[in-house]
Amino acid sequence: MKTKKIPMRRCVGCGESKTKKELIRIVALPSGMIELDRTGKKSGRGVYICDNLECFEKAYKSHGLERSLKRPVSRDVYEQIRVSIENE
Repeated sequence: MKTKKIPMRRCVGCGESKTKKELIRIVALPSGMIELDRTGKKSGRGVYICDNLECFEKAYKSHGLERSLKRPVSRDVYEQIRVSIENE
């Protein structure tokens, strides 16, 4: 019997590979909007980040989201993500 392969994703903040369940997804929707995707099912280009403020700060300072999403990310979007991480 085959064991199911666990999907691994890399955090854009710290660069560590972790299981999808340990990370939160930020998605650039086809409409151009960028938002948090806690379900991991929205269509669009997604990047992953650890569910803590430390990795969020690293991704913010290194422009990891912009690089991975291949588009600019506004301060408003960063603020929404920060608030969501703090409240979860």
